[in-house]
Amino acid sequence: MGRLFGTDGVRGVANADLTAELALGLSVAAAHVLAEAGTFEGHRPRAVVGRDPRASGEFLEAAVVAGLASAGVDVLRVGVLPTPAVAYLTGALGADLGVMLSASHNAMPDNGIKFFARGGHKLADDLEDRIESVFESHRHGEPWQRPTGSGVGRVRSYDEGFDQYVAHLIAVLPNRLDGLRIVLDEAHGAAARVSPEAFSRAGAEVITIGAEPDGLNINDGCGSTHLDKLKAAVVEHDANFGIAHDGDADRCLAVDHTGAEIDGDQILAVLALAMREHSTLRSDTVVATVMSNLGFKLALEREGLQLIQTAVGDRYVLEEMKEHGYALGGEQSGHVITLDHATTGDGTLTGLLLAARVAETGRTLRDLAGVMERLPQVLINVPDVDRSRVGNSADLAAAVADAERELGATGRVLLRPSGTEPLVRVMVEAADIDQARSVAGRLADAVKSALG
Repeated sequence: MGRLFGTDGVRGVANADLTAELALGLSVAAAHVLAEAGTFEGHRPRAVVGRDPRASGEFLEAAVVAGLASAGVDVLRVGVLPTPAVAYLTGALGADLGVMLSASHNAMPDNGIKFFARGGHKLADDLEDRIESVFESHRHGEPWQRPTGSGVGRVRSYDEGFDQYVAHLIAVLPNRLDGLRIVLDEAHGAAARVSPEAFSRAGAEVITIGAEPDGLNINDGCGSTHLDKLKAAVVEHDANFGIAHDGDADRCLAVDHTGAEIDGDQILAVLALAMREHSTLRSDTVVATVMSNLGFKLALEREGLQLIQTAVGDRYVLEEMKEHGYALGGEQSGHVITLDHATTGDGTLTGLLLAARVAETGRTLRDLAGVMERLPQVLINVPDVDRSRVGNSADLAAAVADAERELGATGRVLLRPSGTEPLVRVMVEAADIDQARSVAGRLADAVKSALG
C-alpha cells in the first residue's frame, strides 16, 4: 500500500478512496499513537473536530467522531469552520488533537482528513507513519483494548467555536477597516459565515458572493481557483477590492479595484513591508517557495529584505519558519502564514491584514501591490521522460547554463521533476514574454533530447 498521508493529510474521492471505514480506522489509530507518545498522559484526552460544507463531510465527521470516542477520546464538534479555525481552537482549548475534514480547493466529490497535534500544529511525519502502521495492524485483525463504561469518549457540540475564532481574528488586526467596501468570494466553503462576520465586525462594508454552501457547490466556478466572478463583482459594486478563499479557507487571493488579480507573492510583499514598519517582521526575512515569481525576489531585495526559498508546498515553508523563528511566509497560490497569529495558512486572517494595510495607509491595493512587478512566466510540462535524471544530465546542465547566461539577472530557469507523473516541468521567467517563451521552448526540447 502506498503512503496514505500526502503533504496535506489524507485525500481522495469520498466514499470511494476515502471511506467511512478508513476515517474511523485512522481516527482510532491516531488516538492510540498519541496515547503511546504520552500526549494523553495524566488527563482525559480531548479532540476538536471540524469540517467544510461538503455533503460527504457529514458521514465522514460521524465516522471520525465514532472512532475517537470508541478509543476513549472526548470530542468537541465545532461544525463547519475553516481549517485554520480548527487549528486555532485545538490550541486555544488545550485539546490534544484536532481533526479537519476537507479537500481544500479540490472539487466536491473529494474529501480529506487532516490531523493537528496539541497546539494546532501539523503532525510530524513520523507520527503520521506510525498512524498508518497501527491502522494497518487493526485492519488485519490485531485486537486493541477498547474502553467500556465511563471510559468511552463523550461527544458534544461546541458552537462557541465560531465566535471564539472570529474574536481571535479581530484581536489580531492593528486597525479597523471603516470606510472600505470589500467583496468576499467564499467559494461556497467553510468560511461562508466566518469571513463576512469578521470583516463586518472590523468595520468594512461587505458584499458576498459564493456564500451559500449547499454541500454540493463548494469551489464550483468560484473562490480562489476561479476569480472571474469576483473580478466582475468588484467592478460592478465599485468596491475597494475583493478577497477570494478556497473551500477550507486556508488560502487568500485578491482583486484590486480595477479587477486585476493580486496573487500570493504580491500579498506577501505588501504584508512584509507592513510588518517591517511595525517591527514584527523578524530578521527582515520572508519565506516562500522556489515557484515564487522572480519579481517578488527582486522587490524584496530592492526593499532591503531577505527571501528564503524552500521546496514547493506550504509544509516546507512552515518548517523553515518554525525552525528559524521567521514570522511571515507563504506561496504564490495564496497560502500565507503569519506565525505569530496562526499555525497554518489562514485565508480570512490574510485578507483582514491586507485590508488593514489599505485602511491604515489610505492607498489603493493596486498601489500597494505595485511594490513588485510580476515578471512573465512560462511553464511547459515535458511528458514521457526519465524525471530521475534531471539532476545528473551533463547535456541538460549545459542547456540550463546557456539559458541562464542569456536571461541574466532579470530572468530565471527552474526544472522540476513531477512527484506523481513521468514528466519534467520547465519554468522560465524573463522581463519579456517572447524571450521567456523562446527560452522555455528550447529547454523543453533539451529535456526531451537528454531524458527521453
